Amino acid sequence: MDPAPSLSARHEQVLQATIRHYIATAEPVGSRALAQEYNLRVSPATVRNTMGLLEKYGLLYQPHTSSGRVPSDFGYRLYVDRLMSPSARVGRRVDAALSEELDWMGRSLESLLKEATQILAQISGYLALVTVPQANTVLIRHIQLVVVEGGQVLMVVLLDSLATQSVVVQLPAVLDSATSKAAAEPGRRDLEILSNFLTHHLRGRPLADVTALNWGDLDAEFEHYGVLLCQALGDLAQRSQAAETPQLVVSGLAEVLRQPEFCDAQRIQAIVRLLEEDQSQLWPLFFATPPVATQTLKGVDVKVWIGAENPLEPMQGCALVVSNYTRHDTSVGSVGVLGPTRMVYENAVAVVKAAADYLSTALSE
Repeated sequence: MDPAPSLSARHEQVLQATIRHYIATAEPVGSRALAQEYNLRVSPATVRNTMGLLEKYGLLYQPHTSSGRVPSDFGYRLYVDRLMSPSARVGRRVDAALSEELDWMGRSLESLLKEATQILAQISGYLALVTVPQANTVLIRHIQLVVVEGGQVLMVVLLDSLATQSVVVQLPAVLDSATSKAAAEPGRRDLEILSNFLTHHLRGRPLADVTALNWGDLDAEFEHYGVLLCQALGDLAQRSQAAETPQLVVSGLAEVLRQPEFCDAQRIQAIVRLLEEDQSQLWPLFFATPPVATQTLKGVDVKVWIGAENPLEPMQGCALVVSNYTRHDTSVGSVGVLGPTRMVYENAVAVVKAAADYLSTALSE
């Protein structure tokens, strides 16, 4: 793509008005409409000449020789990078809606994210997409050991996503202090001590950190449990990571179908197929940088993929706005909205940024 041209204030004003008019109407834009509706303070002829120059720069194009002009992907890119600012009003609306409607007490993270995507889809009018944190980013909250039978113990690991992982461990018979006889099952006191030991040392750490646990801190009478428990936790971590496939929560198909760009059944079917069957192809869009970096979004840490910048063919008539959310400054997932390139970028960027900030704060707390 050619470097962005140097535009005068008038050129930028006409480009901005053209894009906003096209976003509002989905109809090619004529010079007379711009001159009348946007207080450009110049004649329709001057507007027409300016639009012709913007077309020469590749920022606008005519779908038909007798029609008005519409923005190109390059025009939208320049608009996003230079001419628009995220809507503070929409950002506040998103933050208020998430704060008021999401109840974090006793809810799994996945169910909360599903509810959040519904809210974002309703506010933005586009498809809302949120990735669920993977196992290697989820932290241990509590570990409980429970007797099953015959010396078998169920180890239940509660994660801070409120999901649980479990594994059955065959612990050795121990000496029951009350009877001085070998007990077939570990005593309740032993399991409480072991549960407290594991929770104390592993709370707030990922499952993968079990190898760093210092079993020498256990009293001598419990040392014989160490190897088995360490192995069980290690197996649980490996099994969890091997089975883990990135999850994408999606909401808002009904909203995006209202956009005229998606009245073509084949186009929307290709996008739905991508979201339902080939989600793995989407991950680079969430975590990579677009070929044209959006460094001028006035300090907003949001990535915008516009039209042909998307490497996936079904999305080349779309725009995707994404931002990462974090836990204690470590990225654990992404939130985004997907819609037509004729997107209200001021609102979309504000929605995504506010949602990412809210999730980062909530998860860190």
